[in-house]
Amino acid sequence: MTILIKNGKIYQNGTLIKKNIFIKQHKITKITNQNLKSDNVIDAKNKIIIPGLIDSHVHFREPGQTHKEDFFTGSMAAAAGGITTILDMPNTKPPTIDLQRLDEKRKLARKSIVNYGFHFGSTNNNIAEIQKVKDVASVKVYMDYTTGDLQIDNYNTLKKIFSSNKTISVHGENENIIKAIELIQYANNHIHFCHVSSKEELNYTMRKIKNKVSVEVCPHHLFLTVKDLNELANFGEMKPSLKTRDDQKALWEGIHNGKVDTIATDHAPHTKEEKNQLNYLFGVPGCETMLPLLLNALNEKKLTLKKIIQLCCENPIKIFKIKNKGFIKEGFDADLAIIDLDLEKKVKNGELFTKCKWSPFDGWKLKGWPVTTVVNGNIAFHNGKINNIVAKEVLYNE
Repeated sequence: MTILIKNGKIYQNGTLIKKNIFIKQHKITKITNQNLKSDNVIDAKNKIIIPGLIDSHVHFREPGQTHKEDFFTGSMAAAAGGITTILDMPNTKPPTIDLQRLDEKRKLARKSIVNYGFHFGSTNNNIAEIQKVKDVASVKVYMDYTTGDLQIDNYNTLKKIFSSNKTISVHGENENIIKAIELIQYANNHIHFCHVSSKEELNYTMRKIKNKVSVEVCPHHLFLTVKDLNELANFGEMKPSLKTRDDQKALWEGIHNGKVDTIATDHAPHTKEEKNQLNYLFGVPGCETMLPLLLNALNEKKLTLKKIIQLCCENPIKIFKIKNKGFIKEGFDADLAIIDLDLEKKVKNGELFTKCKWSPFDGWKLKGWPVTTVVNGNIAFHNGKINNIVAKEVLYNE
């Protein structure tokens, strides 16, 4: 099937230009002024076409906890949010810590309607599996306690793991960020800090060695603070926790001055019943709201489109070395999001595609939404409706 996206402005090389995009055999084959014949035409008049977002940090809960999310429902949420590629975390039940479980997860992920990849888990005794693993985005190290209880605090074990893979993603809070940077000093690889949430942590990451360290922040830390817990209660509890207004300000400054490299959702759904328990679980969903929140910030002049694309498309591709995505270029995979910067509507729990059916941003009125999401040249989401398409596992550059 061929698709022509016409009459819109496309984001290319840092600017917006009025061009048509012709898609054939899953690829962008022509960026042109011509009105080429095609099987399907999408009129993007008054809209902007951007690369599909790369969400490098999701928890789609499969296997083991599919009552709150699975690869199909999670990918529907991603597609509705303009996300065309996700990287799934290893703290499932059972965790993805050996090659057999990784292979099992690969099979489960085939139901995803957006492209997918995986982070591989680390433990105190799976270094042999880590050394054998191939075609993953990173090895994930939990230096603090969180869902799944994969925390590692033995220094010698950490030292071995940090030298075992080209890219190490770290859940490290407070002083553990300093420890992680010490561990990476003499290893010939890259460390990616997930969900940095405070001014202090961001300052710690600035001890980084050039080109060896990258920093991720999440929308809930950019748009919510600890004061929001008065209203959200358990539904605003996540790890790392919400911080102060000063911390939030520091994260935004980090976005503008280049200290922050990526924005990812840390999409971590739990059921309403689980969140309402006295012994509640930590985490919030986020795939459907990340791009609308950022586009609303764009409309409020807090952010530029160029910065959104850098943080959510281009930089994740570079950090995790993903092939043929993140840019609108001829020959690249046709992973695209069409956005309407003038569309204004509320986030509503009942309209969400995530299986958990709630958001900490329920009731927020946001201006700027994705209206169409194209994955490998197939329309996954269009005008509020999902199409059950077949996506692919991502490929990596060496």
